[in-house]
Amino acid sequence: MTFKVVRFICGGMDVHKNLIVATIGTTDRQTLITEYIQQSFSTFYSDLIRLKEWFISHDCYDVCMESTGKYWIPIYNVLETELNICLTHPKYVKAIKGKKTDKRDSKWICDLYKCDLVKHSFIPKKEIREMREIARYRCKLVYMRSSERNRYQNCLTVSNISLASVVSDPFGKTATNIMKELMQSEVIEDDKILKLIHKNCKDKDKILDSLQGYRIESDQRFKMDTVMNHIEYLDKQIQACEAELIKRAYPLRDYFQHITHIKGISALSAILIVSEIGTDMNQFESDKQLVNWAGLSPANNESANKKNPFASLKLVNT
Repeated sequence: MTFKVVRFICGGMDVHKNLIVATIGTTDRQTLITEYIQQSFSTFYSDLIRLKEWFISHDCYDVCMESTGKYWIPIYNVLETELNICLTHPKYVKAIKGKKTDKRDSKWICDLYKCDLVKHSFIPKKEIREMREIARYRCKLVYMRSSERNRYQNCLTVSNISLASVVSDPFGKTATNIMKELMQSEVIEDDKILKLIHKNCKDKDKILDSLQGYRIESDQRFKMDTVMNHIEYLDKQIQACEAELIKRAYPLRDYFQHITHIKGISALSAILIVSEIGTDMNQFESDKQLVNWAGLSPANNESANKKNPFASLKLVNT
């Protein structure tokens, strides 16, 4: 059984942290016999330039490589200026078990790519990729802030403070002012606490009850001080990321302003969406594939006449 050759001159790269093994396959159009040349390069910038020149010197402008961690990014950035780079998930170019070497892997990637048997990953333009890096970093900071908030609330529970049960936001103005007062004084004074409660706050008596018998030990006091300082720092970092995203998104304002017409999507949410899916929807074969890329897999999930309402929001590995 033979496969149709789509690319008569193409390359494959097996990428590692410090080593790149590259293969160029040249296929004769009459006999369909492929001849291979291979060469190894380091991941230093000077060798990446040499790698690009090596491909160009052999008239090889179509190159495929697998996405290995973060190691593919500097290689992609150097080669994309003059070559057509196909980045693919490792599962699509996995070699036969027991026959793996760096040279064989590189040749195998080249063979799959020449027959167009490789599914390429979606890689947006450079400015979109830069926005995505900042957007994902912001997401990590938000996760860190949520973790710190949970630690802070655990400290309140250990100290017999039940503010989270009677106020809508344990990190709102009322709760924050009350906790500052408790951290500074040994004894609670009801009059002082009542003055700190917002006028629209309901159940003021319950707030006083939630503080009865509190005891902040030295270890919990240290944790709470440290956590609050870290939360304030994370807030500043998140705001800096959002300001940078807005600045970078300004040239693309027509795209994300269009998305804001959808009810419930703010300007920041629209920027985050554009930073993930880009501006060219031709990259996706269907709306289902786009939703899958976003981490959602719509499906019908019914068994024994029972439907799972949350199954349509099943997270998938993209």
